[in-house]
Amino acid sequence: MTTTPATATTSVRTASAEEIAAYRTAVRVSLAPATHPDASPVHTFVLGHTAADETVRAFAGGQDVSVVHLGQDIRVERPVRPGEPVTVALDVLGARREPRGARIAVRTRLTAEDGSALAELVTSALLVGAEGIEPFGEIPASTAPSPSGAVGEPATATHELSPETIRAYAHASGDLNPIHLDAEAARGAGFDTVIAHGMSVVALVVEEVADRYAGGDVSRVRAVSGRFSAPVPPGVPLDITFQPDTDATVVRFTCRTPKGPAVKAGWVELR
Repeated sequence: MTTTPATATTSVRTASAEEIAAYRTAVRVSLAPATHPDASPVHTFVLGHTAADETVRAFAGGQDVSVVHLGQDIRVERPVRPGEPVTVALDVLGARREPRGARIAVRTRLTAEDGSALAELVTSALLVGAEGIEPFGEIPASTAPSPSGAVGEPATATHELSPETIRAYAHASGDLNPIHLDAEAARGAGFDTVIAHGMSVVALVVEEVADRYAGGDVSRVRAVSGRFSAPVPPGVPLDITFQPDTDATVVRFTCRTPKGPAVKAGWVELR
């Protein structure tokens, strides 16, 4: 069977003040309450996720597949404001075959009601078990910004996610993929148990970076990127290492569990 690439899609989304606050609360469960009310830059992913997920799954052509998030790039012009209509425009950049299925790259652009750009995202996902997808286009590579100064002082933080916090994030983000909520579904996708959302780990890193290097102000986050190299199960320590430049304009990060790297090649750029 050969599937046909999905066409570009456009939709309009909004996020209420309550939804914005609930998302950050779910992410910051192991941190002090946020001191700034702005939306997380990762909320742009939340607004575009449903359309991106539906588009990626459409490539399977009705096949029974699991979707595994492989990498994410987000560039933000300004935070999403409560209640504002946001146009979410999505197009598929490319696909290629892999041993376990097919890798798909999707670009999502968010614009405000006046037409100004809010954010641009590039998402890479693996359709586990997908067959017959013809390769096309390209899977873009992430390019980290150049540091503005020399290497600064590294820092570390350790967190531990629980099934409850993973479930809370699922409902706050609207990402109810069964691999995060149901152990049997997770095993069917090749995992030992449920796993944390990759974006919950990235969102936690963003909050840590904002607290440590931006006075808690997430609106200073210009861009964030990371590649998901291994799952983060509940009940294990998640060690995050931060490596800022001396001006703290670029903060590189890695996330590790006892089994090895979970998020690699990560970086956050601050305004």
